[in-house]
Amino acid sequence: MNILRVQRFILDTSALTHFKENICENINKLLDLIAIARIKLNISCHIPYPSVYDEIIQFLKNYNCSDDIYLKIDTWLVKKSPNRYEVRIPVEIFYEYIREMRERVNKGLKISENIIKEAFTLGRAGNETRLGDVIRTFRSKYRDALRYGTIDSVPDLDVLILAKELDAGVVACDEGIKRWSEKLGLRFIHGEKFPKLLEEYLKFSRTI
Repeated sequence: MNILRVQRFILDTSALTHFKENICENINKLLDLIAIARIKLNISCHIPYPSVYDEIIQFLKNYNCSDDIYLKIDTWLVKKSPNRYEVRIPVEIFYEYIREMRERVNKGLKISENIIKEAFTLGRAGNETRLGDVIRTFRSKYRDALRYGTIDSVPDLDVLILAKELDAGVVACDEGIKRWSEKLGLRFIHGEKFPKLLEEYLKFSRTI
């Protein structure tokens, strides 16, 4: 059996929304590539429904993408709800996640304490103009401490569960999904490299 005939991928929202410019145009090109790979190689790309699907649709609306992109989303991306009751995940994964989140919360508390002290010092010195900078710094550091490199949303978790359920590769531009894909023994493909991967499959298929 040709392994290219059984490829499945689960796309995170970031797999479609990571483009820095010409966003709608690039999403459209990626969907065309996914369509060709589906027809010629039976490669199927799934998205968790409704969590990731809703995120993608909202993103397209925010950028006023054309109606044909919505049609391609519904045609070429397989919408599936992950089976949250049947998929088995090792208990050790949950222990590790809880340990990590506790460490992150403690780090966040330490950042909060330092920012409060700095803000209090600035307030006593009458330097209130710098408080805005302090608050922005706090938000950035706190967000990195609690969210960067981990899974922190239902769509993130749905991507991993569905990939586990279908024994599929994970496509994302998210460091947290990458880390936890590896912990779960899932194949991970960075979203920026995914189009080239499909192109390589298609190029190879023309030689056989």
